[in-house]
Amino acid sequence: MPNRFLAAILAGAALAAAAPPDKPRELTPEERIELIRGLSAEYATARVLLPRSKKALAFQPGGAYDKAEWQALAREHGPAARAGDLVQITKVSLEADRIVLEINGGFKGGRKWYERVQVGVGTRTAPLATGPYTAAPGGTSLALLFHRRLPPMKAAEVKKLLAPVLDFEKRSATEHYVETLPAPIQQAIKDKRAVEGMDRDQVLLALGRPVRKVREVVEGRELEDWIYGQPPGRMVFVTFEGSKVVRVKETYAGLGSEAPALPTPR
Repeated sequence: MPNRFLAAILAGAALAAAAPPDKPRELTPEERIELIRGLSAEYATARVLLPRSKKALAFQPGGAYDKAEWQALAREHGPAARAGDLVQITKVSLEADRIVLEINGGFKGGRKWYERVQVGVGTRTAPLATGPYTAAPGGTSLALLFHRRLPPMKAAEVKKLLAPVLDFEKRSATEHYVETLPAPIQQAIKDKRAVEGMDRDQVLLALGRPVRKVREVVEGRELEDWIYGQPPGRMVFVTFEGSKVVRVKETYAGLGSEAPALPTPR
């Protein structure tokens, strides 16, 4: 009898070992939104050389990546960021088995020619253009590969997985700048939303780069709209007059109704 009992236990263990592991469940819509909102427009300091690349740079959750390939890409296309440069995540895509992060506007992003021009009087000069996109020389994309269905996770967990190449904890000049702003502006940037009275740099800190910009003259007023989001779905229109935001409007594109107001942060 003991031998039969032992044999039954061993047989059960063998079946359990042979059974395929449970597949992770699909991300819920709420989890997808949290990941996208928690990573979009976030700043980080590059810990290694990030090359410009037309194809997203492959990176494993364990921290492995093809250093030789990245160095070859840097020689071919130049660096997107050097170790110590400040970068920003400008777009987040959740695919079947990977998370793709566009950095500094992707391969075609990065600095414009006028951001390298310096002007001044006498021996004192300053960049003609300043802002959050002048720290790194270019843009690229990074693909965090899971080789299976995306597991349920939070944005904070993704940041830890990216820690070998991107440091989200290091305090930057941008953070020091944010701390000098009025409390309502600081809170809006933290909540990743635009509010009236912001300037362009502050909107970039809060929302990242817009999908497109539209200029128009209304009753003699020169206005510029920064448009975020793609239809169908939530879209945000940030209207500037001069250098300041004068209106922020959110709509559900294609649904014919205005989006409900966001709750006031505590």
